[in-house]
Amino acid sequence: MMTVMTTTRLRPGQEAEWDAAMRARFYSARERPGWISGQLLTSDDESSNRVIVGTWRSREDWEAWHSDPAFLDQRATLRHLEEEPSRSEWFRVVADARAGDPA
Repeated sequence: MMTVMTTTRLRPGQEAEWDAAMRARFYSARERPGWISGQLLTSDDESSNRVIVGTWRSREDWEAWHSDPAFLDQRATLRHLEEEPSRSEWFRVVADARAGDPA
């Protein structure tokens, strides 16, 4: 399992539109092979900062989704709402624990 963390800063006043577009993106990811989960985070101190946490079976699954024409079209919309280019960093999942998991 791999987790990608992407950070970005949004243009002032664009937060609600960007968040809605990202929710739609999460919804579309649910149908993609290899998608496990996603979270959209915002800072209490900086309302224009966003962190996307996506967990995938493999980086190749994520890359396949990122080459999909519908994804690329949606990405162009998101970029227009961002103050600066996003940055992504990959992590290999070493342990995963969730509520309700057996001990």
